[in-house]
Amino acid sequence: MKTRILGKDSPLEVSAIGLGCMGMSHGYGPARDPKEMEKVIHAAVERGVTFFDTAECYGPYVNEALVGRALAPFRGRVRIATKFGITVQGGPGGKQVVDSRPEVIRASCEGSLRRLGVEAIDLYYQHRVDPKIPPEEVAGAVAALIREGKVRHWGMSEAGVDTIRRAHAVCPLTAVQSEYSMMWREPEAALIPALEELGVGLVPFSPLGKGFLTATIGADATFGKDDFRSVVPRFSPEHLAANQRLAGLMRDLAAGKGCTPAQIALAWVLAQKPWIVPIPGTRRLDRLEENLAAADVALSERELADIRAALDALPVSGDRYPPELAARVGK
Repeated sequence: MKTRILGKDSPLEVSAIGLGCMGMSHGYGPARDPKEMEKVIHAAVERGVTFFDTAECYGPYVNEALVGRALAPFRGRVRIATKFGITVQGGPGGKQVVDSRPEVIRASCEGSLRRLGVEAIDLYYQHRVDPKIPPEEVAGAVAALIREGKVRHWGMSEAGVDTIRRAHAVCPLTAVQSEYSMMWREPEAALIPALEELGVGLVPFSPLGKGFLTATIGADATFGKDDFRSVVPRFSPEHLAANQRLAGLMRDLAAGKGCTPAQIALAWVLAQKPWIVPIPGTRRLDRLEENLAAADVALSERELADIRAALDALPVSGDRYPPELAARVGK
């Protein structure tokens, strides 16, 4: 597996493709057998993955514990990213509350260290911006944790450019995590240019469009209440039907390149900048192997230009978040 560098002021070297672990226990239907998920994580390490993503609120808590157990034999060989700033009230399935008060950040850090079984968190993201707490104050709280050796690098997730700049001026960011894919290219307008200027890496989550870019989700697909996509407008019946044109494009591109739609989608993300590291999630070994093989799919400048023109001609139907969740991003 090839590697990439996230961040300029505080560089972090990781595998070119990471593994998003959320779906193993949260967000995409029932949690899977932890022992089986540990096998998938072990298989990722064996295939060269060194970058694993989790969060305090996934579960809550159980996903961090799963990742910590699975990666315990590989300490020093892998890098774990986790997140603070979203607490869950009322246990699993409870209400999510954005909270980045410094005392909450510190308590969250201690809990994550314990569940992950590590002495320091490799990359610690603010999961969502807390509009009540200035970004300078958040950055200062994380800087204290870095000085104490409890955090090595830090980042923000789904933050707006102005907030990123303000936080970076206090404590340099290594990475920003945001959705970015052939299905959601909005970061190209302002976020990616700002990150390039600042020397901050980008870690795209949902680089496969929450599974849609695999071209396996038909117009008649349905999702259970424990699947996040059940509340995402983009996955409602009318929008799924409209977006089948994009699924057809993915199949055509894959056939022309001799690979799969998922590999085209990931290769496209990788080709945008050398400091972009996608973290597709999966619970299946065959999908893991398929995704990782995308690192060897090379797209020429001509192919990239043709793909961009095709995407421009196929606007995506449906918002990526319901209104209450959309209100939490881009702050």
